[in-house]
Amino acid sequence: MNIRVQVVYALPQRQWIASLELADGATVGDALDADSVRRTMADAGSEPAGVGVWGRVVGTGHRLRDGDRVEIYRMLRADPKSARRQRARMRAARRDRL
Repeated sequence: MNIRVQVVYALPQRQWIASLELADGATVGDALDADSVRRTMADAGSEPAGVGVWGRVVGTGHRLRDGDRVEIYRMLRADPKSARRQRARMRAARRDRL
């Protein structure tokens, strides 16, 4: 018996989605080892920062179920907390000048 899963990867300018059919009992690592996934990651030129299934971070040994969506995460350009603090400081500085 086989299962069907999707593997997704998003860049700022485009997204990539692959539908795979894998053997029952396949893992996230098996999905990442598929030829089409490896080629896409090589074209992107970066190593994934992590992987998840339906928005939940998992390891490559996580067993997949039929219909799962494997998400490949990329590194953030900036820490969200630091960026938010910087924007708040800039707004406060503008307010103080008025």
